[in-house]
Amino acid sequence: MDFSAIKHILEVGETIAVEFKRCGNGIENDVYETVCAFLNRFGGDIFMGVLDDGTVLGIPEKAASDMIKNFISCISNPALFSPTIYLSPEILKYEGKTIIHVHVSPSAEVHSYKKVIYDRVDDADVKVTATAQIAQMYIRKQDIFTEKKIYPYVKLEDLRLDLLPRFRMMAANNSGGQGHPWNQMSDEELLKSARLYGTDRITGAQGYNLAAVMLLGKDDVIMDVVPAYVTDALLRRINTDRYDDREIIHTNLVESYERLMEFGRKHLLDKFFLEGDQRRGLRNIITREMIANTLIHREYTSSYQAKFVIEKEQMYVENANRASQDTIITPDNLEPHPKNPIIASFFRNIGYADQLGSGVRNLFKYCKYYSGKDPKFVEGDVFRIIVPLDDQFSYEADVTQSATQTTQSATQTTQSIEQAVVALITKEPSLSQSQIARKLGVNLNTVKYHIRKLQEKGRLERIGTSRKGSWIIK
Repeated sequence: MDFSAIKHILEVGETIAVEFKRCGNGIENDVYETVCAFLNRFGGDIFMGVLDDGTVLGIPEKAASDMIKNFISCISNPALFSPTIYLSPEILKYEGKTIIHVHVSPSAEVHSYKKVIYDRVDDADVKVTATAQIAQMYIRKQDIFTEKKIYPYVKLEDLRLDLLPRFRMMAANNSGGQGHPWNQMSDEELLKSARLYGTDRITGAQGYNLAAVMLLGKDDVIMDVVPAYVTDALLRRINTDRYDDREIIHTNLVESYERLMEFGRKHLLDKFFLEGDQRRGLRNIITREMIANTLIHREYTSSYQAKFVIEKEQMYVENANRASQDTIITPDNLEPHPKNPIIASFFRNIGYADQLGSGVRNLFKYCKYYSGKDPKFVEGDVFRIIVPLDDQFSYEADVTQSATQTTQSATQTTQSIEQAVVALITKEPSLSQSQIARKLGVNLNTVKYHIRKLQEKGRLERIGTSRKGSWIIK
């Protein structure tokens, strides 16, 4: 690690993956607690000889090698660390002072130090004693997808086969009328094709998996397999301590999706946005991405209760998650990580979801048109999507105001975009909408909006086609 890298870390300070230790009297227990916490979370870097505020005090140079020997002896001692680990500390020089750096990679195991399990929360090492928290740690460490767990005693009659004709039709419609393989399959063939029936390659057990139960299971079967499964839909605008409206949903994922979408339609304003020549319903686009995400990527073996909450200034979804990092996700740092690929594939087939990672990009794109602000994606043991709300915000009005100011400064004689459009058309009646937008230096959607308004007022009429026609001012 070079000087500039160390300097940057010291300036940023302690984080979920960086810890400073003074170690004035040698390596103390809190160093090993941090090692344990890093192993159990996402890994990190420990710097010994540094105060909490990033000030480098250093350690005695002659003592550094002995400190490393003691450190290695401790982490390899099964009476202290379980399971034991191997790390390679390095001695560094920073501004003439000696420090010890230890990089800890995340482990595939859950570790304990002196029979206590530690986890990393923000910049602190926390003792984990609750059974649910320990279970969540094991879930995070699993290298398999829990949706693939086989339930050999779940039979065909435990599934909602009455839904399959509808799903076949939805898949066919989603394929653009080209037909879909599901239409040529029997029910059993469809379930196997969708990977809802499989074999556990470790035990040899065959049967329907957790994904099949969540997508097609009858309600009582779902409750038997995942008793804690529920999505709580809440409206909190007036009674913020409790709720104004509530729906508790614990049916299969497809019908859960539809009921949550209906809850959003019931309580959210539907704002429209003209994208090209297509009118988009922003409410449905945004709630679709939020709801599909919370259903598709949830960790269903967790007892954490998922929520869809609508408040006055924001709405959010949150659900249990098998986290691969602890961060705020943006389109720039997005690294799509599938949580339930079988469920996700099924949703894509029926048109209720798009490709992995598209939800983040779509929400960042359309939230600006809906509320004027960016959404927030929080990745952790609980995954959250937060979308700001502003009932007074109008993208069209915002664009119109901005475009009007641009037109006024450019022409110094035009008092509004409509007046500018009329003046330009009067001189050149054959101009297309795209040409008008370029000449005025405004957005094409803005021009379309004001031309539509002029037509509605009866002041403007188009004769001929969009390419070869002309405008008539009335």
